[in-house]
Amino acid sequence: MDRENVASSNIISIGYDEPSQTLEVEFADGAVYQYYNVGQNTFDEFMRAPSKGQFLAYQIKNAFPYSRVG
Repeated sequence: MDRENVASSNIISIGYDEPSQTLEVEFADGAVYQYYNVGQNTFDEFMRAPSKGQFLAYQIKNAFPYSRVG
């Protein structure tokens, strides 16, 4: 999945696959997680959020199933 670099102290890049509604997040420590069943609107809000880390923590992390893939 292609990811776009973002300005964040903890998140390096974010990618999204609309057909499968899969969000992929690469963290500064090298870990890569995929979050499932994430709608396009949530992804768009994530990309616009002034704090990517806070948005992830409060809107995504405990709301969607996920797995570590890297």
